[in-house]
Amino acid sequence: MRFLAFLLSLVSLHVCAQAVEPPPPLAARAWMLIDQTTGQTLAARNPEQKVEPASLTKIMTTYVVYAALRDGKLKRDQVVPVSEKAWKAPGSRMFIAPDQQVTVDALISGVVIQSGNDASIALAEAVAGSEEAFASLMNAEAKRLGLANTHYVNSTGLPDPAHMTTVSDLARLTTALIRDFPEDYKRYAAKDFTWNKIKQPNRNRLLWLDPAIDGVKTGHTESAGFCLIASRHDGARRLTTVVVGTPSDNARMQETLALLHYGARAFDAVKLYDKGQALSQLKIFKGSRNTVGAGFAEDFVLSLPKGVASNPERIQVEVHSRQPLLAPVKQGDRIATMKLTVDGKPFGEHALVALADVPVAGILGRAWDSLRLWFQ
Repeated sequence: MRFLAFLLSLVSLHVCAQAVEPPPPLAARAWMLIDQTTGQTLAARNPEQKVEPASLTKIMTTYVVYAALRDGKLKRDQVVPVSEKAWKAPGSRMFIAPDQQVTVDALISGVVIQSGNDASIALAEAVAGSEEAFASLMNAEAKRLGLANTHYVNSTGLPDPAHMTTVSDLARLTTALIRDFPEDYKRYAAKDFTWNKIKQPNRNRLLWLDPAIDGVKTGHTESAGFCLIASRHDGARRLTTVVVGTPSDNARMQETLALLHYGARAFDAVKLYDKGQALSQLKIFKGSRNTVGAGFAEDFVLSLPKGVASNPERIQVEVHSRQPLLAPVKQGDRIATMKLTVDGKPFGEHALVALADVPVAGILGRAWDSLRLWFQ
């Protein structure tokens, strides 16, 4: 097999000569900014460094609970018994008690809005029978989602030497949460919740500062520092930040805002190609037709450096297709890769799919193409 590269000009997009604005310096142990709409990492520092997730753990806790609800293993109005372990959980609490009738739905609010360790343990026990068994489910989901550097020991994020993750894995987990459970994600924007006559505000103070910010979760322990995952959706795109290991609650808020503002300021969301637009016509052998269009199944939008869409000449697009490409090919099959270069620097690779079905040719057509391939 060999690769055939097609060098294309991108007539609808123009790129300026200016370099990408560097991200701001942040007082944080590790951080990451992603464009969740396009799947791009826009900036990061120490993305693969092992860190303590603290209460950011509860994003996975709720992910596993939402999956149990989806699969019918749990019901929202189900009353959950409160064990002594849950009742006496240290740290942030919902203030549930063994003599109370508390539902799954109320416990979810206690985890999401109040960051209750007691609520997290109660839900873990409701799903798996024990917090230890629930941690096994969390690790299984982590493996399925590709969180290669994450390991959970508990449902709360209380410190343990084996309870670790990375900001890269946290960003991937947050993306999965919003993608897989969009209706449940809306609860992360709630500003307060009252249980046991105790009203507690959401610890994510950014919800009061910017209406486009709709989540996600804070975390803090003495060893982990102050942590915050925030997500901002302005109608066109969703920017998500992960910031861990800041020195104070105010610092995690300010550093997160600085990173979100940087993403909005330094990058534009640009539609490069329409759904179904062919970037190239690829040669195909032993098919009912000789070529097939390669493009995107949906509108292709990228975050590009500010100003890219206003000046010509500094972008290159290469389409690489494994050759020979043989029929049959079905619409939607991956048949090529687009490599994007901005200002002489690589700017990502993206899969291209077949835009039409190409069934196999008749016996004569196949025989002719076999002869052509033999001479090639």
